Amino acid sequence: MAVRVDLMISLDGFATTTDQTPEVPFGEDWPRLVGAYTATRTFRERVFKDASGAGTTGIDDDYAREYFENVGAEIMGAGMFGLHNFPDDPNWRGWWGEEPPFRVPVFVLTHTARPTLEMAGGTTFHFIDTRPIDALQRAEKVAGGKDVRIGGGATVVRDFLTAGLVDRLHVAITPILLGRGIRLWDDLRGLEAGYTVKSETAPSGTIHLTFRR
Repeated sequence: MAVRVDLMISLDGFATTTDQTPEVPFGEDWPRLVGAYTATRTFRERVFKDASGAGTTGIDDDYAREYFENVGAEIMGAGMFGLHNFPDDPNWRGWWGEEPPFRVPVFVLTHTARPTLEMAGGTTFHFIDTRPIDALQRAEKVAGGKDVRIGGGATVVRDFLTAGLVDRLHVAITPILLGRGIRLWDDLRGLEAGYTVKSETAPSGTIHLTFRR
């Protein structure tokens, strides 16, 4: 069992965008940040339910496929679930649709108490208010010996990295500049000292950095 992170960031280190509007709720920068990932065959099959075989292959798709492999539980922040968008709506079921792509128990770190939410396809959202180490222990108990993925966002990932809980960190660096948002690397000086680091560049221009204990 390993604790894993997979995250996409910009060249200047931002993992979030800030140009959202009511008309463009994800912002125009978001498709630029995640475009190489969403274009892969694996993402199209897993998230868009596209069985046509369309989508890119190669290095980006290899990492997209690995993202979904051998995961027994997931931990994410309230923002990744979408609670920040509808914090007071008891009927809000997240922005992942009725059949989220996770297909495992998901622990959502939040100060907002909510009942457990069972979705189609095997995903169950548990809303918990606890420390990273406690959340990880709960996730490990239900992961069945498989990996626990820390899904995001960047603040949650940084908390787990600061606590020394991550065994493998994969960062896909998209060749764009965002200039603002939440930066992954803040307060993580010297992080690389505890890991073996590998770098690989895809034809899309995405740089895949892997930090592994």
